[in-house]
Amino acid sequence: MSTTTKNEINTKLEHPFLAMMGVLIGGFVGMLSETSLNIALPSIMKAFSIETGTVQWLVTGYMLVIAIVLPLSSLLTKHFSTRGLVRSALIIFIVGSIVAALAPDFPVLLAGRMIQGIGTGIVLPLMFSIAMRIFPPNKLGAALGVAALVIMFAPAIGPTLAGIILGVLSWRWIFWSFIIFLLIALAFMEKNLTNVFEVTKPKVDWLAICLSTVSFGLIVFGISFLSKNMTLALIALVVGLVVLVIYIRQQLHAETPTLDFKVLKTSRFVTGSLLVMIDFGITLSAMYLLPMYIQNGLGVAVALTGVVLLPGGLVNALVSFLAGRAYDKMGAKILTRLGFIFSAVGALMFIFSGVHSSLGYIIAAHIIIMIGVPMAMAPSQTYGLNSLDAFQSADGSAIINTFQQVIGAVATGIATLLLSTGQSNYFADGGHSAAQAFTQGAHYGFIFTFVLAILGFILAFRVKDVKDASTEVPEE
Repeated sequence: MSTTTKNEINTKLEHPFLAMMGVLIGGFVGMLSETSLNIALPSIMKAFSIETGTVQWLVTGYMLVIAIVLPLSSLLTKHFSTRGLVRSALIIFIVGSIVAALAPDFPVLLAGRMIQGIGTGIVLPLMFSIAMRIFPPNKLGAALGVAALVIMFAPAIGPTLAGIILGVLSWRWIFWSFIIFLLIALAFMEKNLTNVFEVTKPKVDWLAICLSTVSFGLIVFGISFLSKNMTLALIALVVGLVVLVIYIRQQLHAETPTLDFKVLKTSRFVTGSLLVMIDFGITLSAMYLLPMYIQNGLGVAVALTGVVLLPGGLVNALVSFLAGRAYDKMGAKILTRLGFIFSAVGALMFIFSGVHSSLGYIIAAHIIIMIGVPMAMAPSQTYGLNSLDAFQSADGSAIINTFQQVIGAVATGIATLLLSTGQSNYFADGGHSAAQAFTQGAHYGFIFTFVLAILGFILAFRVKDVKDASTEVPEE
């Protein structure tokens, strides 16, 4: 069953979760791809005889393309049908996966990764904007909780799945495995998804697209170069931030903005968005450091590393599912604060770990973080998006997901810088153990994760309870 109005089409569906399944699986694969390669980077370095600074572009280059494409998502929903967009995103990701799986050299592999980034950049915001259209308000928390599960569970489980694959096959099969999921997503999409956005085809603001591309591209590029060339990185960051300010001002005064930044006038949306970004930074910094620390600091084999990370990944999935439902009953206030407390405790445990720490201790610390991160994520996301009306939701979702990817790149870049700094300081102090050096570097990185958790906890005190939030009048 569906109803159609001038501005909303097919917004009431008999089986909304089935309609969402294709885009949820697509989003899952996109986020899975963000961390699944972390555990395979040493194998890829060996295969193509490249250094760490080069191979890291498989991570930062992917996020760079996502950050460029994401701001265009709201515009795309106004120019192309929902089904067409999702179909294109999934097919683009499949093409990128095939290119990467068959890559004869590193440049081709990187090209495949960046093609994948286009697909992810399209599908990620669609998960949330479609959910805002097809679920009633009393079920939106649970629906966005499932979407948040995709965002949080996929990066958490990525190293585990990749570790299992690497234990029996080569790194190329990581990309082949993506294709299997994506074909299933396509089948669900073709059978169940309907068009939920009105195609109005507004005039394309090419200046805005150029400003968006340059600003987000330079910011992610600058962050990725912090540990390689500080001068170049800072120049790129400053220029990128200046262009970003120009882009936002231009969009605020545009007649038909590519991305409607007026949603930033709603304080609840800003608070929820900032919490989501901080939470995502915790996830990516921790999941970037942890697989390498387990292998290089503790000396655990790659296949066993995936097994060590499995309990935390499963807990992440369970808490993500429960947190969305809990929001519908109790709101975001308590859940966000508790979530960041758990994350801080888990990060602190990693800071006090060492080369002789037991795997049980590492698993426990990982589980604690994987309780905290999803406990804060779904309530923060829903709290922010619920403050917008249905027509602002696509822009709100695009803004959250765009800056989330930028923050993810920032978190990964800073973690990389701190990791190398800790290692360098260890050797400068006369140390000789590579495992001890890596452990000290990882500790530096986990301090950053801990600081993010504390910042999130402090910001969570701006979240109002259910009654206050429901009676708040959105700001104009």
